[in-house]
Amino acid sequence: MSNPYGFPQYVIDRVLAKRGRLPVYDRFDPRKTALLVIDMQNFYVAEIESVVGIIPDVNRLAAHLRKLGGLVVWVGMSAGEGGESRWRIYHENFFTPEKGANHRDQLSPGHPGHAFHKDLAIEPGDPIVYKTRFSPFIQGASRIEEVLRARGVENLVVAGTATNMCCESAARDAMMLDYKVVMASDANGARYPDDHLAGLTSFYQSFGDVRTTQEIIADLIPSP
Repeated sequence: MSNPYGFPQYVIDRVLAKRGRLPVYDRFDPRKTALLVIDMQNFYVAEIESVVGIIPDVNRLAAHLRKLGGLVVWVGMSAGEGGESRWRIYHENFFTPEKGANHRDQLSPGHPGHAFHKDLAIEPGDPIVYKTRFSPFIQGASRIEEVLRARGVENLVVAGTATNMCCESAARDAMMLDYKVVMASDANGARYPDDHLAGLTSFYQSFGDVRTTQEIIADLIPSP
């Protein structure tokens, strides 16, 4: 594996010393693989160039995986409903009152901010799962495991926003639940480049693989 992701050299050296090679996994059987597209909702995507810019690669991964018999799951945040927070400790402690209410309300069902971005290629057969925490794998936060287990999913490709927040949280938790996980370097996005790199770097050292969209497509190989 080359290093097109911008990892510091010490990370490459540490990974090689720890496991003796850079890639964790050689390939994924697409029929046992799901693409999780995290939080590509209007509230988060808005007009952030670095996030809007990943949409073509997200759609490319989704189309390719569907063609090979894999699953595409669109995961969104539902932070409130009817003016009530679904995550009070977050809204009451990590925001000003005005910003907490804005986050809660724009990420409530029915608000335009809660909707997925119009340029995402969501197909009628794709499951849509809403969560109430950064990670959908937190107990009680979503029905994601029910959806994945029903399809026999063992491998996950994580895309979406923000790389270092909900995407990294989901990818880490999935690995700890025994899924094989890869984060798509060019199909994850964050507001700032340093945040994006921090999320990928942290994940790569102990939780899974980081690959470009093209590399992931090349690694999706059906078992005989």
